[in-house]
Amino acid sequence: MNLPAHVAEQKQRIDRVLERLLPEANSENRTVADAMRYGVLGDGKRLRPILALAAHEACGGNDDSFLEAAAALELIHTYSLIHDDLPAMDDDDLRRGRPTVHRVYGEARAILAGDALLTLAFELLGSRPVGSANAARRAEAVVVAARRSGIGGMVGGQGADLEAQSHAVGPDELKWIHRHKTGALFSASSELGAIHAGVDGERRVALAEYGEALGLAFQIVDDILDRTGSRESLGKTPGKDLRSGKSTFPALFGLEESRQQAQRLMQRALECLRPKGLLTDTLESLAGFAVARVR
Repeated sequence: MNLPAHVAEQKQRIDRVLERLLPEANSENRTVADAMRYGVLGDGKRLRPILALAAHEACGGNDDSFLEAAAALELIHTYSLIHDDLPAMDDDDLRRGRPTVHRVYGEARAILAGDALLTLAFELLGSRPVGSANAARRAEAVVVAARRSGIGGMVGGQGADLEAQSHAVGPDELKWIHRHKTGALFSASSELGAIHAGVDGERRVALAEYGEALGLAFQIVDDILDRTGSRESLGKTPGKDLRSGKSTFPALFGLEESRQQAQRLMQRALECLRPKGLLTDTLESLAGFAVARVR
């Protein structure tokens, strides 16, 4: 398939929804609203909502009613980036090719913008798609997203990542950190697609496992690009992991072995879906993109 064209089309759909759902720039709390819009409406990949839409389609869903719930995943992701860039965390000045939210709006408003994006995401997950017929699916989606975003998922992984800067980390601990820090929200994205398509059981589990493997591969490539990419190509500051002594796959395994591990994880992701008849061209191409990307 022509993945760049597909991704560009889906990104446009998602961006239109995000533009509509975010608070207006002239709303009552204008500065925080501006910070929310600035953080979200930059040049993001929108990979998590695109993954959710692809999983939804693989399960037989093809309606636009899922689009707003899928877009909520981008709000969760952006909240995590805004907070991750803060001086108390990774202390970064550049994100998506422009100054980070706290550099433009200040730390306090950046924190509030992240808080507001997270709560807006759960407002959407709890109310979209609309209608009483979707109530059980909405409730399940909220539970899955909360578990994978919180202490048992993304936040837990980020916390462990911070702790790992003070001691040597082995392969198993590093994989645990990456599975939670990045893989958990990827897993939630593909699983939400299954939930809102009405798919349960082994097929839903397979999509969740696909997302987790894909997310781990994605994070390994992030680690590689931090070593090999440029400020211009990445849209963020390269080399920070090495300078801060952060535990990464290249630091532990070297660049070539890290690339091979990412490739193996991509194949594992595909093997999660193939026996269940869920391996569409889109999901296969997204897995390939996760390990071949340059930004």
